[in-house]
Amino acid sequence: MTTWQRCRVHFQRNALAHAGKSSRRVVSAFIATAFAQPDHAAAKAQWRQVADQMRPKLPKLATLMDGAEEDVLAYMTFPQQHRSKLHSTNPIERLNGEIKRRTDVVGIFPNEASIRRLVGAILMEQTEEWTVQRGRYLTLETLAPVCDDVLVSLPAAQRD
Repeated sequence: MTTWQRCRVHFQRNALAHAGKSSRRVVSAFIATAFAQPDHAAAKAQWRQVADQMRPKLPKLATLMDGAEEDVLAYMTFPQQHRSKLHSTNPIERLNGEIKRRTDVVGIFPNEASIRRLVGAILMEQTEEWTVQRGRYLTLETLAPVCDDVLVSLPAAQRD
């Protein structure tokens, strides 16, 4: 089964729509306590406690939390050093924005193959950038312990 990560920030925005203006700061702080936990089990326990505390006064918010728990906390199952990279969808949104920006320049493509070539080139370019910027994204070295794929556990190429 594949895990789906829902962006924490987007979830909090959705959650705050179910809270009154006067209680938004408190609700946001309560939800954030789940994200501050040291591991997945503690985060789930805190999430449940927050949802249960919200249930009497904000039942729609508690129901939203019930349904979103697995998706929002999925990143907590990974090692600590990966969590800051996985809790948000910002890298994907940035990539989609870059694809949109570059395809908008062309405007009308002569055929489907030309779109594939351009988007493929953008994706290859982005992969190279992510691979080179070791501190910004996940590296093969940090992924190897959590991956079953033999190819991922191979040593990374040396940088010039």
